[in-house]
Amino acid sequence: MENFLKRFHRGIYPILIILFILLLDKVFLVERSWIQTAVAIAVAYVLSPRKKIVQTQTGERKQLTWIFLKKPIFLD
Repeated sequence: MENFLKRFHRGIYPILIILFILLLDKVFLVERSWIQTAVAIAVAYVLSPRKKIVQTQTGERKQLTWIFLKKPIFLD
C-alpha cells in the first residue's frame, strides 16, 4: 500500500472527485450538476492526501500524510 501511494498520490484527488460525483448522483439523487461538482470537490479536497516539506536532521524531506494513514510516508 505504501509503494502504491508513493507512486500514485497525485491521482487520488481526481479519483475521489469522480467517486463523490457518482455517489451524489446515484445515491443522494442531487439534480443540479454545479452543486454536485462543488460538494464533490470540497469533500475530495478534505479527504485527499497532503504533501509537505519537513525539516529533519539530514535536510528537507517530502512527507505525505493522509487521514486514513497512521504514520506519514516519506517520498524521497
